[in-house]
Amino acid sequence: MPSFDDVLNAFILLSNFVLLPALTYGAQLALGALAVTLVYSILRFANFSQANNMAFGTAMTILLTGFFQSQGWTISGFPTALLVVPLAIVITTICLLLTERWVYRYYRINNAKSITVVMVSIGVMFIMGGLVQLIMGPEQQIFADGARFIWTAREFKAFSGLSEGLALKTSQLTTILLALLAVGLVFYFLQKTKIGKAMRAFSDNEDLALLSGINPDKVVRTTWLLVAILTTIAGVLFGLDKGFSPFQYHLLLLPIFASVIVGGIGSPLGAIVGAFVISFSEMLLTYAYKKFFIYLLPTALEPDSLLQLIGTEYKYAVSFVILIIVLLVKPTGIFKGKVL
Repeated sequence: MPSFDDVLNAFILLSNFVLLPALTYGAQLALGALAVTLVYSILRFANFSQANNMAFGTAMTILLTGFFQSQGWTISGFPTALLVVPLAIVITTICLLLTERWVYRYYRINNAKSITVVMVSIGVMFIMGGLVQLIMGPEQQIFADGARFIWTAREFKAFSGLSEGLALKTSQLTTILLALLAVGLVFYFLQKTKIGKAMRAFSDNEDLALLSGINPDKVVRTTWLLVAILTTIAGVLFGLDKGFSPFQYHLLLLPIFASVIVGGIGSPLGAIVGAFVISFSEMLLTYAYKKFFIYLLPTALEPDSLLQLIGTEYKYAVSFVILIIVLLVKPTGIFKGKVL
């Protein structure tokens, strides 16, 4: 039987490499998936430019962060990126509203088929991706500053006396707290405010909402504002945690849409739950469990192989497989959303 310390060491090891990263990644996916859900529910099309919109919001944050740092407008120990997020949200909102005005509005007014608007959003996706690469270049960039850790593994080991140390990154705690705050505010806005109730009515029955005097243009503008907020925060939190690369953001499109479909298309709560299903699945399936079981098993049964189900290079394939399984077995998702 493993000792109590061995069990604790195994749990800390799993927390460092699976639980905390999955919570962080899931929170980032949840914000992006919630933005996709809002567009699908209210504007009635699948927004394939979501991941590249996140890259755009992050790119604006990086540029503003560099400017603030050059002017000395920083707070010691606090990520400057978080100081400039409100300004980046304003820029992203303007970009999305202009895209709505110059692109999507024409198809909405002319009652274009959903597949037509989806193809248009794919075009917007490529344009946004090209714009971000033109501005920032294709290289990986690190833009985090301030304290990297709330506490380090070495500090935890010195405090606890255990062999394994639990490290908590500033980006991880920031992601979880900001995601909780953003999601809470969005749900409060949709449930309690007048315009939020109008958006829900517009989503449920557009014709009836128009007959009751709801201003469709106001609903559309407010939707893009909420999407810009969620998109920018999600992109910045992902960048602070993983670094910034336009192509890496482009790859987020699959897990974001998998989150939406797994949770239930059109369900905000489903998008959040689906995001954590995807993130935990990716982390649990790609982690090498050798050291974890060394702590828990007798010496004679200690594994020789890595005990890794799939390699980390196939991480995004997990999202694809889960997506296919859900579409085959339960097309409405966990929370019985709409069928594609």
